[in-house]
Amino acid sequence: MKDKYLVCGAGGFIGGHLVKSLLNDGHQVVCADIKPLENWFQIFDVNKNFSLDLKEYENCLKVTKGVDFIYNMACNMGGMGFIENNKAECMLSVLIKTNLLRACLVNKIKKYFFSSSACVYNADKQTSNFIEGLKESDAYPAMPEDGYGWEKLFSERMCGHFYNDYGLETRVARYHNVYGPMGTFDGGREKAPAALCRKLIVAKNSREKKIDVWGDGEQTRSFMFIDDCIKGTKKLFESNCREVLNIGSEEQVSINQMIKIIEEIGGYKVDKNYQLDKPKGVRGRSSNNDLVRAKLGWDFEVSLRTGLEITYQWIEKEIAKKSNINKFAIRY
Repeated sequence: MKDKYLVCGAGGFIGGHLVKSLLNDGHQVVCADIKPLENWFQIFDVNKNFSLDLKEYENCLKVTKGVDFIYNMACNMGGMGFIENNKAECMLSVLIKTNLLRACLVNKIKKYFFSSSACVYNADKQTSNFIEGLKESDAYPAMPEDGYGWEKLFSERMCGHFYNDYGLETRVARYHNVYGPMGTFDGGREKAPAALCRKLIVAKNSREKKIDVWGDGEQTRSFMFIDDCIKGTKKLFESNCREVLNIGSEEQVSINQMIKIIEEIGGYKVDKNYQLDKPKGVRGRSSNNDLVRAKLGWDFEVSLRTGLEITYQWIEKEIAKKSNINKFAIRY
């Protein structure tokens, strides 16, 4: 009998891509997400699909029954604007992790994957525009992003304790700004690559010459394309590595540099209206992949330009169809 995988957060951006990849590998997949099924980004009718709230323990028991492995991508999150203004909501996602881990013990799950975030890293190590990539050890002494980052760091530690105390095999990846097609590009939860692609496309279509940019545009990040994310995630899950690992790109760019790339892709130049009162996050952040290269032999492959070209073209088509975050769901 084939192993059965549960993907929590399957209706979201990363979760949807992961489900598709697992199905392509020939696995049985169970899907769970809090959103109504019609609002999932990718819908796979061959699966058992649950629309329910995983903050409730009984729901976690329900979806984990008869499952062998779990990928947990579920959390309440979005771009910087969302996590800065919804700290309590972000922290309540800890109930998902707590109750899923408890359910893992009851239903004898073989292995549990948790998607953490670069937001766990110490803010004092991210005060310059261009920084050295953050090593896994740079999460301590702890000073993560308030709200969202604290929840992620706590949940990382919980995974470690469930292995030490109960023998539950856990794997943890710290994602660095994942982007790509078939994800949110408007509505307030979108991240910088999707937001900036959308802004430039809308400006081009309406012949506007200026777009809004949060901050001064000199803050830096590294952005990882979704295909690299899925490959790294599966490689970590299938490995014997119990250490927390970065899964990210080392290609660090400023927001202004990313806008320039998007302008070149779209063939349209804009002026920038810098909004210095908007949420900006830390000054600089990028991944150091030394440990993941050593442990897994994994590294990012897709350049930012290539990934943005794919993302821009997809968002452009969706805007032409007058899609939005609730309307573009692809059904398989």
